[in-house]
Amino acid sequence: MDNKEPSPPLLNGLDDLLRPFHEAESPRSEFRVGTEAEKFGVDSELRPVSFDGPHGVLRVLEALSESFGWVAKREVPDAPPIALVRGDASITLEPACQLELSGAPLADIHATRAEMDQHLAELRQVSEPLGLTWLGLGFHPLATLGELPRVPKLRYPIMERYLPSVGARGLDMMKRTCTVQANLDFESEADAMRKLRVSLRIQPIVTAMFANSPWHEGRHRGRVGERPDVWLHMDPPRTGLLPFAWSEGARYQDYVAWALEAPMFLIVRDGRVVENTGQRFSDFMANGYQGARATRADWETHLNTLFPEVRLKRTLEWRGADNQRRDLVCALPALARGLLYDEVALDRAEALASRLSYDEVLAARVDITVRGLRAELGGRTVGEWADELLTIAEEGLDRLDVRDAHGRTERVHLVPLRALVDAGACPADFLRAALPEDQPDPRAIVELTRV
Repeated sequence: MDNKEPSPPLLNGLDDLLRPFHEAESPRSEFRVGTEAEKFGVDSELRPVSFDGPHGVLRVLEALSESFGWVAKREVPDAPPIALVRGDASITLEPACQLELSGAPLADIHATRAEMDQHLAELRQVSEPLGLTWLGLGFHPLATLGELPRVPKLRYPIMERYLPSVGARGLDMMKRTCTVQANLDFESEADAMRKLRVSLRIQPIVTAMFANSPWHEGRHRGRVGERPDVWLHMDPPRTGLLPFAWSEGARYQDYVAWALEAPMFLIVRDGRVVENTGQRFSDFMANGYQGARATRADWETHLNTLFPEVRLKRTLEWRGADNQRRDLVCALPALARGLLYDEVALDRAEALASRLSYDEVLAARVDITVRGLRAELGGRTVGEWADELLTIAEEGLDRLDVRDAHGRTERVHLVPLRALVDAGACPADFLRAALPEDQPDPRAIVELTRV
């Protein structure tokens, strides 16, 4: 009997390219929100957390598995674990040992808050005996690139070689950034593309609202957002605001056409990663590579290697926000849910976003990294746009009317963000007010930003 595994399905044209998006469509009654949040670890000497060793991140993964029922996952047999899974949630490692919770798809932000609180409590319980502290920031506040460790994930060496050739801050993206991300559902092509269009138009405003990365190697360099600046200098064909998607007539096919022309990183065959950074996916689909033909799995892998400010996969991903301290981390998914899951709010957000042109938004992105909500956009401050956007989301969450045990709607998760926006400040402004020196005490930075 032949026990050879069947070959994976080959890509056979546009229908297969559209398949991941159509398969992801779900009824409005089943809409969920998933939240991903990355964080930096430092040891008792304020050095970046190592990969292995008695106080390394591997020990954190082992302790989470031993104490809380997480199941270890390995890329190949006998390799060290680089991920944990429990139910629909996972914990993964980014290239320089940033620890990411990829939360389960949940019905409301009250559940997201409970999930995040549980994760942070578990993480604290296993990390404190190791002398480790985790930081809620968008850019590593202390470490140089050379001080950061490497996670032995198969694709990371490929990215490490390739990204510096196409953007000045490619290695910063891999090793020194952390984000909080919201993943949203859609019910149809029209719904997905409408949400993509609105989300792309407002994403630089969201970036300003959540700017939380004022330090670079221990110093303030005049920016509130080091992480957003990284994304302005990172492989243009796979990043940005996707101007083709700003049209009301845009379809899945337009997103596919963009993705086909983006450069590849790799393909996987028989458990082996094959580097392929010299080919666009359209050419790979037409001509193959080293005898390999394009499969459906290759396409989904490729979609995962694209990094626009809002990404369309099996969910719609908001990717423009710095990671946050504990009190603000759930504000990002709350904002997204309030704007996109209530029809009145989505109508109003669309009307607001339609007042912004692509050229205006593009021109404001550099100023946003420097001044956050005080930057200029379309003849007014970004803070004025943010105030309107936040009000729409607050009212949307009130209309959705999901209440916690204290009778509060999901608006409660926007309260810390509302306080900042009312003050015309982003999180980094708060940090700078607390530590105004251009080179503050590193231990004070750690204490102020721990999650």
